[in-house]
Amino acid sequence: MFRTEKKTKTKKRLLMITLIAASFLIIAVVGWIGFNDWDVKKSYQRVETALGISKVTVPSERETEEQPNADGNSELPEPEPTESHEPEEEEEEVPPEEAIQYIEGQELPEEPTYVEGILIANKKNPLPSTFAPGEDKEAREAFEEMAAAALLEDYRLVAFSTYRSFEYQTELYKRYVDRDGVEEADRYSARPGYSEHQTGLAFDIGEVNKEQDWATSRFGETDAGKWLAENAHLYGFIMRYPEGKEFITGYMYESWHFRYVGLEVAKDIYENDTTLEEYLGL
Repeated sequence: MFRTEKKTKTKKRLLMITLIAASFLIIAVVGWIGFNDWDVKKSYQRVETALGISKVTVPSERETEEQPNADGNSELPEPEPTESHEPEEEEEEVPPEEAIQYIEGQELPEEPTYVEGILIANKKNPLPSTFAPGEDKEAREAFEEMAAAALLEDYRLVAFSTYRSFEYQTELYKRYVDRDGVEEADRYSARPGYSEHQTGLAFDIGEVNKEQDWATSRFGETDAGKWLAENAHLYGFIMRYPEGKEFITGYMYESWHFRYVGLEVAKDIYENDTTLEEYLGL
């Protein structure tokens, strides 16, 4: 009987020790996650660091944009334009009659416009409302190759907005007009049917974890933005709306907006410090 009581006491002691140990473990785990702002992913990454595990991947489009909507389009709303869209004080005023303007009353065409095999979408050459090619696969592959090269320099590039449907551009443009008026909105947002994003060849590019610089001129002043401006042509991209060319392109300087045109054309435009309109004589 004495042995039975002794065994019972031993089991109770072991159970108590186990419960105390489990309690300390739970408190430690909760405390660790709390230390990392209740971010489980961050906690896991710190454990990886402590164990000497390193893992770096190039962010994909799916990691940064919203889930596809009902019609199959994966669209991330363009960040709201900020004060960076205001013209610089030293920028010369361009006479309205010399700047590219919309042709008021122009009807959208039934077929898209190609010049020397290059798809055009600007203030004088709109797209059909039914034109819906989706994101261009060749352009996406070129971007991924460029992002991989940038990663070697420690710049994590992401295309936060690419293809946009005619319907989505309609909503976006209306939002800006309601806020800033037609004249101002026309300087930084394309009317529906006139957007390069509808071609599937335009990529708005930013740096991961630096969303505050997305869709602002500040991106062009960052190291990642400078690298992109100097190297995009090596992968077939051009900065579509460069600084000082508003009267030619019709839009303000956009350090983040790049257009895929292929290696040969991109190289020519970059080396001659020109625009797509000038290259094609439009």
